[in-house]
Amino acid sequence: MQALVVDGNVQLTDLPIPEPGPGEALIRITTAGVCNTDIEILSGYMAFKGVPGHEFVGVVERCANEHLLGRRVVGEINCVCRACHFCRIEMPHHCANRTVLGIAGRNGVFAQYTTLPEGNLHLVPEGMPDEIAVFTEPAAAAFRITEQIEITANDRIIVLGDGKLGQLIAQVLWLRTKKLVCVGKHPWKLELLNRLHIRTARVDEPVEPGADIVVEATGSAAGLARALELVRPEGTVVLKTTVAGASTLELSLPVINEVRVVGSRCGPFRPALEALALGNIEVRPLISETFALCDGVAALHRATAPDVMKVLLRMEPIPAQVSSIA
Repeated sequence: MQALVVDGNVQLTDLPIPEPGPGEALIRITTAGVCNTDIEILSGYMAFKGVPGHEFVGVVERCANEHLLGRRVVGEINCVCRACHFCRIEMPHHCANRTVLGIAGRNGVFAQYTTLPEGNLHLVPEGMPDEIAVFTEPAAAAFRITEQIEITANDRIIVLGDGKLGQLIAQVLWLRTKKLVCVGKHPWKLELLNRLHIRTARVDEPVEPGADIVVEATGSAAGLARALELVRPEGTVVLKTTVAGASTLELSLPVINEVRVVGSRCGPFRPALEALALGNIEVRPLISETFALCDGVAALHRATAPDVMKVLLRMEPIPAQVSSIA
């Protein structure tokens, strides 16, 4: 199979089709999405080497579960041991022995095939296009905030960042409260939210401080400092940014104001799929360009451009050859 591989740089290469382990499925990838984390991996984040990518839609080609065979699926990215302390106390996302699809210890989905545990897979609803379903994982990350924090219609929320994740977070939290503003640098990105009647502001415009919740999704090390300036005393700052480089932060402000800082990572797939199916989240306008896998290196570099939002990879149709490796 063809795959994009990161090892100091990124290149398209040929790899063997992966062999699924016990309880795993072999999945033929049809569509994959490029995430900011993938871009950070190119800069050395997590010191990852291998096939990156964790947002995907694919077809199950081989597995023990006949209900999944031949079906379109999306998949949760944490592969866990089910035996460690965190797994036993129902915190599998923090499994001490986990591998993470395309991020830590496990090859990802910028390839024609991948493997995942059957329990990680979720069926894509009939009729949902791949270009919608591929947003399930980042939409789930946005829904994770609603698992961690109780949000009411009276809560005032500021979302910092108008990129791919910031847009999804703003849409998801706007379902809970209309007292929300998304702050960003790019007028054309903010306009996408304005069309959904979500209030926005430019970073150089005054934003009223004292928000109950501030979500940091800028992708920059400076985002947390700005969030701490805007949150009210005893309010909550949610961190969604992953950055490859180190950062320094003055910690006196969150101590004095007794601010709760919450790290937020992967989230629940079922509400994400439901919201996408119902149209409660609008993702089509976020798609800037689609590349074939053979142009994957150019796609990853294009995804870093300031005039681009979401880049997708389409895998070329390939002959049915899985039976030859069974």
